[in-house]
Parts: sequence; structure tokens; C-alpha cells
Amino acid sequence: MTPSISDTAGQRHAWFPAHPLSGRVEELTRQHLQLWWSMPTSIPDLLEASSLHEKLSREKHLEAFVKELLAEAQHPPLNPASRQETRLRLEAAARQAAKSGLGFTDRHLDAVLKTGFLEAAAAFADLARRFDPALPAEAIYQASRNVWTMNLIQVLMGLPLQVTPAVFAYSLLYPYSDNTLDDPHLSPGDKRSFIERFSRRLNGEQVSPSGADEEKIFTLVGMIEGQYERASFPLVYASLQAIHQAQEKSLRLLRPGASPFEVDVLGISFEKGGTSVLADGYLVNGSLTPAQEEALFGYGVFTQLMDDQEDAIQDAHAGLATAFSLTTRGWPLDATLNQLFGFERRVLEKLDCFSAPGCEPLKELVRRSIDLLLVDAAAQGRRNYSRDYLRALETRYPMRFSFLERQRKKLERSKPLLTRLVEAMTATEDA
Repeated sequence: MTPSISDTAGQRHAWFPAHPLSGRVEELTRQHLQLWWSMPTSIPDLLEASSLHEKLSREKHLEAFVKELLAEAQHPPLNPASRQETRLRLEAAARQAAKSGLGFTDRHLDAVLKTGFLEAAAAFADLARRFDPALPAEAIYQASRNVWTMNLIQVLMGLPLQVTPAVFAYSLLYPYSDNTLDDPHLSPGDKRSFIERFSRRLNGEQVSPSGADEEKIFTLVGMIEGQYERASFPLVYASLQAIHQAQEKSLRLLRPGASPFEVDVLGISFEKGGTSVLADGYLVNGSLTPAQEEALFGYGVFTQLMDDQEDAIQDAHAGLATAFSLTTRGWPLDATLNQLFGFERRVLEKLDCFSAPGCEPLKELVRRSIDLLLVDAAAQGRRNYSRDYLRALETRYPMRFSFLERQRKKLERSKPLLTRLVEAMTATEDA
């Protein structure tokens, strides 16, 4: 019998009061656990198989894009006019590589390039640097992944694609809170105190912050309050309470050497991922239908599993329990990834409850991109998969894994230059 959320949560703390979404989160977590266990472990139909000749042809286009990107990185733009010229050149090169190398079409690419995603990413990076000039580029990048998800939801719901105060604040909240919870200099008691204060602030209390980062966290909560008045949008704040509680539970997954039967690894992971994107939806629109709640919760569960697949090796070394890191202890990840492929298809089908004009190409782009990313993550973590399974995946991938590895190393060696290019491309005139 699958344990319920209340079974695994332990004693409820006073600073985690029941909220209007508590029962819904339990229901959605159980639903997706049942879906996961129903997935077959055999390899599904993936991308269309391609010959060596086809792979070599595609690789030429991707290699040309990498060369163009590195050439631009050697001479980053210094003013608005040159930024625009650089952007146009890179956009043209990226479009050619995506079409000829990965099989995307203009309608897929226009769904990103002509709807404001890139402009929103640049705007967020600029706002984040203004909010905290000391914020590392890696933290901004991590937060921008959530901005992209919230922008995606805006498009799916037919809303203007923009970085609203709630989009900005929620995307930065968890880099700051994660930094606090990961700080090795803080005692467990200090971390519990932080969790309590953060929860009380999310609940609408006026709490005195302890330290500069906590002050920034409370300021970000205030930005959300400026967009969504608490009495009129109670579920916005219930969704924030839900993800905060899930984050607190997820601390139990850091159990080096622990048996998978000591903690509900899947239940906690599903709740954390699902509530994260559920909050995205509420902070984008203020309200959701039950079908939209289910679709976004499932998408969040999937993206959490996707991150766990990508980070399986690092998580295993860190003692973080996930479905993928625990499997690496004695088994190949073949069957677990097959389950994830099946799970992906079922949860992405739920996005069809969103039917805003023009959103279909974007949904198609998401589905195809995810398959490519899952296979690429397996190629990078090849030691955790069987040789036969990797060969089967490579047959279905547009390019050879060895080629991708060479390009990856080339980009890694040029990371300082590429970072400088990104900073130059997202700079503002008065920066």
C-alpha cells in the first residue's frame, strides 16, 4: 500500500498550518504515484531511427552553430546596436542548426523566437542583477529555468508573456532559500528556525529577518503580495505554503547510505516537483481549474524526475535519495528511464487542457525537446546504463553520442567566454 502524505510527513509543525490545497496535493501525489507504477519498463517508441549518413549530415549543422557561437563569444557586443546584430546572427545560426540538425520546423522555432521568451529571459537577468548585484550567474541561470516554465504557462493560458512581479519573485525565492538550507556553517537548529520564519512570512505574518539573504527572501514575498492581495487570492498563498512544506520534507532525502524503505523517496519527490509547478500556475494566473491543477502538478512531477535523471551520479555521491540515484547502487537505469519515457507521455497529454490560440506549436516543441534531453542525459551518464540500451537510444537519436561529447567539451572549455557573451547580450543601456 502506498503511504499517504500524512503517513510520511511525521508530526505537523505549528508553523505549517493546514492550507486549502493540502487535500488536493495529497490526492495529486497519490494519483501520480499510481501512474508511475503502471508504466512499463520496456523501451518505448521514441524518436525516429536514423542512419549514420543522416547523423553525419546533421552534425555538420550543429558544428557550424557551435563555431558561430564561439566566434561571437570572442567579440561580445558593447552597445545596443551591436547586441541586436549579434542576436540576429546567432538566431539565424540557431534556427538553421535546429531545423537541419534536430528536425524542428519554423513553426516550432517561432513559438520561442517570436513570442518573447528570449526577451523575458534577458529582462529577468537584468532585474535579478539589479535586485542583488552579488547574485552569481549560476543562481540567475537556475532561477531563469523557472521563469521559462512560468512564461510557458502564460502562453498556454493566453496571457501576455512577461516577467511580472510574481514571476520574478517566485523564481528567485528558492535560490536564496536553498542557499540557506545548504549552508554548511548553519546548524540544524538554525535551519529549522529559518524554515519556521519563512513559513510564518508566507502565511502573512510580519517577521523580522535574520540576515541579509533572509531579508531578500521576505522582500520577494512582499513583491508577490503587491501583485496578489491575500484576501482575494488565498490559493496563491496556499500554493506557496504547499511548495514550502514539500521543500522541508525533501530534506529527509539527504540520507547517505539509507535504505529506500526508510523514507518515501518517490512520494516526497513527487510532492516537491508537483507543488513547485502548481505554484507557478497560481502565481501566473491567480486561479486554476482542477484540470489545470492536475496538468501542472504532473508536469512538475515529471520535471523533478527529469532533473533526478540528469543528476543521478552527483546525487548518489552526495547521498541524496532519488529514484535514479538509489537505482545506481546496484542496477542499470535502463528500466527506470523507460518508465520515465512512458510517464512523460501521459503527463504531457494533460497539457491539452490548455488551448489558447497559437500554443500548439509550443506544446509540440516541448514534447520533442524533452525526448532529446532525456536521451542526451543518458548519454552523459552512460556508465549507469547498459551498453545495449545506449546503442538502442543512439539509434533513435539525431546524432552520434561521441560527436555530442566532443562539442560539449569544446563549449565547457570556452565557458568563461560564453558567460561573458551572455552577460553582454543581457546588459541594458544604462548598465
